[in-house]
Amino acid sequence: MKVTYKLESFEGPLDLLLHLIDKTEVDIYNIPIKAITDQYMAYLGEMQEMELDVTSEFLVMAATLLYIKSKMLLPKPMPIMDMDGDYYEDGEDPRAELVRQLLEYRKFKGIADHLREKELERSLIYTREPLDLTPYQRIIKENPVKGLFPHDLMIAFQKVLRRVVSRNVITRIKRDEISVKDRIKELIHLLQLKDGKLLFSKLFTGEVTREDVVVTFLAMLELMKMKVIVCYQHRLFDDIVIQAREDEIVSEFEADEVNY
Repeated sequence: MKVTYKLESFEGPLDLLLHLIDKTEVDIYNIPIKAITDQYMAYLGEMQEMELDVTSEFLVMAATLLYIKSKMLLPKPMPIMDMDGDYYEDGEDPRAELVRQLLEYRKFKGIADHLREKELERSLIYTREPLDLTPYQRIIKENPVKGLFPHDLMIAFQKVLRRVVSRNVITRIKRDEISVKDRIKELIHLLQLKDGKLLFSKLFTGEVTREDVVVTFLAMLELMKMKVIVCYQHRLFDDIVIQAREDEIVSEFEADEVNY
């Protein structure tokens, strides 16, 4: 059988032996030592023809193979019968140590190939230096009532109640009230002073309350109902113009019929 060798692919004698065993497809536990030895010696011959330096480990393996081959050529001793009447061969198989070395080498070679594949896969991944993600961290605000319990809140509430009860000062606020009837009279008086025409915004001076505005509107509505005045605007959202219907307003306006 002719075998083609790629010399630079073998890392040692065990690597070469595994290649020869896989090439010839033989059982590693039952190595045909003669065929493997012949192929191995042919490989050494190829190395010499190519003027390659044959390292000592290859020569040691060649001597080992020749020793095993010679041991295999020796006649086997007679089988020995045990006490049960079974026969067994005395002595260890000369190939046993070589098989153990080949199995161990194959195991480590498989691990090395697996790590080499992982290294290749990892080399295809681009990495970068880690970034500072501190600015993106979530800021958790401190609990303002940390360390407080419902009992503490109850005590604080009771203190506030006691301070409120202790206050004996009572203040009475008297509100100035104006009736619609009085406001009508004031409007008539203002119209008389302004020649029968004035602006709504001029009806309020100083601090104005909500009651003043409401009473003034009611008084204007009452005067419009009695057809004493008319109200209009020159433009939308413009100031309201209040104008008397007659050229001259009666000085004594009868407002007694207004009851509020």
